Amino acid sequence: MGKYVELDVYADILCPWSYIGKRRLEAALEDLPGRDRLRFRWRSYELAPDAERTPALSAAASMAQWWGDAGAARVDLIHSLGRAEGLDIDLHKAHPVNTFDAHRLTHLGAEQGRADAVVERLLHGYLCEGLNVSDPQVLTRLGTEAGLPVADVRSLLSGDAYADRVRADERSARDRGVSGVPTLVLDGGSPTDAIQTPADLRRLIEEGLRVATAHR
Repeated sequence: MGKYVELDVYADILCPWSYIGKRRLEAALEDLPGRDRLRFRWRSYELAPDAERTPALSAAASMAQWWGDAGAARVDLIHSLGRAEGLDIDLHKAHPVNTFDAHRLTHLGAEQGRADAVVERLLHGYLCEGLNVSDPQVLTRLGTEAGLPVADVRSLLSGDAYADRVRADERSARDRGVSGVPTLVLDGGSPTDAIQTPADLRRLIEEGLRVATAHR
């Protein structure tokens, strides 16, 4: 067995719960004993792989179509929970688009030790600023603002680099039984909903570290 405990989090830029879950995970991991033994990885999961690259309905309007009269209440709940985590999520600004290139950009970030910064900037750009995260110009700006060299981002977006890694993540999600986001998989175990309190997430991770230590 390796020295690290794998902490995989499946997420999508379109998902406000992924941003809320990110904040809660950050709180759970703060000053966690054994944190240096965790290998944290963002995993790709497209909620709408067939989505267009041109924005149409807002996320709020789409939720009204899906949920009917309950849609507005769900939007308000997400906004409220986001504010509680210090996030100015606005689903009236956010317009769902294809996120495949955004996921490729995250993998470029991972190669350069900037995955978390890239995910943060993409989530904020889409959910708080209402940016089109399938637009190459927008992705170039967000990637460079997250600390990636502009030449590397432009090269990525002009080709198909890391497409295989996005597809590999999505295959692993199917194999593991991941059916939504954000989902946490600790050391290859069963998928767990990442929308839990920081205290519950911390207990879960601490137990995973304890079990891993006992078997290594």
